[in-house]
Amino acid sequence: VTKMHFQWDWLCLGVLIISSVTAEIENEDLDTDVEVEDFDKQSQEAEVNRDKPSLEVVYQTPKPTGEVYFTETFDGGLSGWVLSKTKKEDMDDNIAKYDGRWKVEELKENTVPGDRGLVLKSVAKHHAISAMLTKPFIFDDKPLIVQYEVNFQKGIDCGGAYIKLLSSSDDLNLEYFFDRTPYTIMFGPDKCGEDYKLHFIFRHKNPKTGEYDEKHAERPDVDLKKFYLDKKTHLYTLVLKPDDTFEMFIDQTVVSKGSLLENMVPPVNPSKEIEDPSDKKPDDWDERPKIPDPNAVKPDDWDEDEPSKIEDPDAVKPEGWLDDEPQYVADPNAKKPKDWDEEMDGEWEAPQIPNPKCETAPGCGDWVRPLKNNPKYKGKWRAPLIDNPNYQGIWSPRKIPNPDYFEDLHPFKMSSVSAIGLELWSMTSDIYFDNFIICSEKEVADHWAADGWGLKKLVASANEPGMFSQLVTAAEDHPWLWVLYILTLALPVGLGVLFCWPAKKTDEYVDFKKTDVSKQIRRGELKQEREEFEDDELEEEKENEDIAEDERREMKETKRELIKDTEKMGREAPFSEDEGEGGEDTEEEEEENEVADEEENEIAGTSQEEGGMSNKSDSEDEKKEADEGTEDHPLKSVRKRRVRKD
Repeated sequence: VTKMHFQWDWLCLGVLIISSVTAEIENEDLDTDVEVEDFDKQSQEAEVNRDKPSLEVVYQTPKPTGEVYFTETFDGGLSGWVLSKTKKEDMDDNIAKYDGRWKVEELKENTVPGDRGLVLKSVAKHHAISAMLTKPFIFDDKPLIVQYEVNFQKGIDCGGAYIKLLSSSDDLNLEYFFDRTPYTIMFGPDKCGEDYKLHFIFRHKNPKTGEYDEKHAERPDVDLKKFYLDKKTHLYTLVLKPDDTFEMFIDQTVVSKGSLLENMVPPVNPSKEIEDPSDKKPDDWDERPKIPDPNAVKPDDWDEDEPSKIEDPDAVKPEGWLDDEPQYVADPNAKKPKDWDEEMDGEWEAPQIPNPKCETAPGCGDWVRPLKNNPKYKGKWRAPLIDNPNYQGIWSPRKIPNPDYFEDLHPFKMSSVSAIGLELWSMTSDIYFDNFIICSEKEVADHWAADGWGLKKLVASANEPGMFSQLVTAAEDHPWLWVLYILTLALPVGLGVLFCWPAKKTDEYVDFKKTDVSKQIRRGELKQEREEFEDDELEEEKENEDIAEDERREMKETKRELIKDTEKMGREAPFSEDEGEGGEDTEEEEEENEVADEEENEIAGTSQEEGGMSNKSDSEDEKKEADEGTEDHPLKSVRKRRVRKD
């Protein structure tokens, strides 16, 4: 019982731990300075009306706490933003225009009252909008931090939500912002099909030629799929440091980091040597590691003309094969269509159907022997391969110094940035952007995120369905989860029934408990128990004596009947010559003496021994008499065995 209680305690402890961890995950709190007012009265109403949020928040437009180069919350509309009026090049006019619509509005789900963002509204159209920075950012000795929010409110099929930091130039005109406008950095999510990307591209200037090349960061090792499909607001952050390193964050968690010198494709600095484009492989260059053995000779018994398959000579045509019946016959039920024109359509023929006679037969038509593998087939002979003595390896052109080689040890020093723009095309509408910030201090960006994105995350967490609803939703997408749910619920129930259900006490258990538990007994109680025990013993002895008396009477009656039967058998049986007339009398006398002796022995045994020992003495006397009787006469032996058997 102690062991069962111990196991039950551990089971209860495990359930409590799981419940506490689940509650802690569901009630995860953000370390933010967001002002939250929790109404206890409204929490009861929320159970009745699920559409109402479980908490009410007070939104205030975020304000930067340090030096910034650009901020935008869209709470004041699109002031400062310029829509592009140009067209994409090398495209038809009807699709080249940047005529996609933008709108400033609140989120459709998990709405924070008063918090608005920029929303891309059109499908399959080009969108372009941009704004000037408060002051240009110059890549010198301060980090660059770019941060903004994105919410794919309808998911995303194919499209991007990245931003471009436009390079500073005297002729920069935001009304003519399009896909070929020079930019310094492109950063943000992009997805098409099942390809989920997080772009970080910067345009690097070749110090020799002055041309710009795009350098792409290596793909993150994290699965980005959930950020595109969960319809939640996510925070994207790029940090570029003067030591030529970078970090990319999603929801303030690092998803990728590296060096501008080592983790960009193609590399920032070209190779010192390149392959000589004028070098050509010699005609006699042998790249074959193995060649056919020139000394090998085809064996004389090698027959290349032998087919791989031959007819099986042991095959026998099955009985009942219908040689004269075709496999297909004309359909007798088919009729020529009424509109059939023989001049135009030709002579009409009924369609072919399988011959019904062949359904019950092994086959129809000409019987052909089946094919089997030819044991003599060896195929075309080829000489075995040996190592090529003239092998020279795989040829490659010689290396020459790279005439375009340069070494840029500080690619962080990029072209300065003076504007931010979104130039996008998407097959999904309602892509939400909000809370842009460009600064140099991570603390400033984190505080900005707490006042904006942190509040959205808090509201989304409060409006999330309970664990049960989430489990049901997951099971709808993956029906096999129902089996897991049933097993998970049945296991603790079964263990609870096994450990806690009261079991019926057995006699063995009761006896064990009686002897195992020590009690204090008084002297009077002990004497009374002893007298009761002696009385029980006397009653048992009397009962045994009565049973023994009944058995003795039955034995006597049985013996008398057997003696009478034996006397009858003796009178009827013929006597031999050696036996006199007194043989029968002698037998009768011996039997009477034996009966008398047995009675005396029984009386003596009863007076000397207790009732419980009488059965034992009787059985021993019977065995002794049976043994003695066997030596005297065969009839006695039969009688004794019958008595013992009965």
